[in-house]
Formats: sequence, structure tokens, C-alpha cells
Amino acid sequence: MQFMILLKADKNTEAGVMPGEKLLAEMSKYNEELLDAGVLLAGEGLHPSSKGARVKFSDGKRTVIEGPFPEVKELIAGFWLLQVKSREEAIEWVKRCPNPLEGEAEIEIRQIFEASDFGAEFTPELREQEERMRAQLAGKANLKPDGTSRPE
Repeated sequence: MQFMILLKADKNTEAGVMPGEKLLAEMSKYNEELLDAGVLLAGEGLHPSSKGARVKFSDGKRTVIEGPFPEVKELIAGFWLLQVKSREEAIEWVKRCPNPLEGEAEIEIRQIFEASDFGAEFTPELREQEERMRAQLAGKANLKPDGTSRPE
């Protein structure tokens, strides 16, 4: 099972305040524990919404809305993608996370859909197409930014 772990933004993350050395070290240690346990698939921090944009879809039109966005508590400051056996295991990993923000922080845990969740509407042809795309993505994950292969 895969879970997206979402760190909610706060006024500091939206202001672009960077974490200090102590927190960076604690988070690095935590991320290494996730990696060593084989559950970490990805994890990144996000720039403030002032550097972002949204695309609104309405009546066949696309409208670009430039950041910043007003509802800070609805915004995401970072994420992890975990591969675990259960929702409970995802919760246990998140409970081990150092507090990633100054003061209060909130981390949301959301399960990612799997092909089997879509039922009959996800036809064999669509499943095959999805598998091809995932294989292609997996190949890209093994490339360095310069396009050369990472050592195994």
C-alpha cells in the first residue's frame, strides 16, 4: 500500500522561512530511517505558494491563478511517499517524525489508489497502458539529473 504523507503549511513555510541546522539534521536522520526500512519512495519540501500557480477548469476553459493562495492551513509545505503494509504502519512512521515546523504542525496521511480500486471501468487495456507508464517512470527514477544511470 502506498500513502502520501502531507505536511500542512503554516505562516512560516508560506513566508519562505527555512529550517535551521538542528531540524535539518533531525529530518535527515528520520528520512534515512525511512529509507533504511525500505518504505520511503520519495519526499520533498515545497516552495511557498507565492511561487506557485493553480489552473482552474470550468466549462471547458482553463484559468491560471497565480499564488500566493489565501488559506494557509489548506496548503502543503512538503510530502513523503511511503510504501507500507497498512494504514496503521503509515501512522506509526508519521508519529516518529520530528516536529517539522516551529510550534504546532499537522501531517495528513492519505492512501493512494491502486489499479484494483477502480473496478471494471479500469479495463485490461487501460491497466496495460498504466503498467507501461509505471515501467517507464521506474526507468527514469534510476537516472541522474544529467541522464546517466545511477549505480545499483
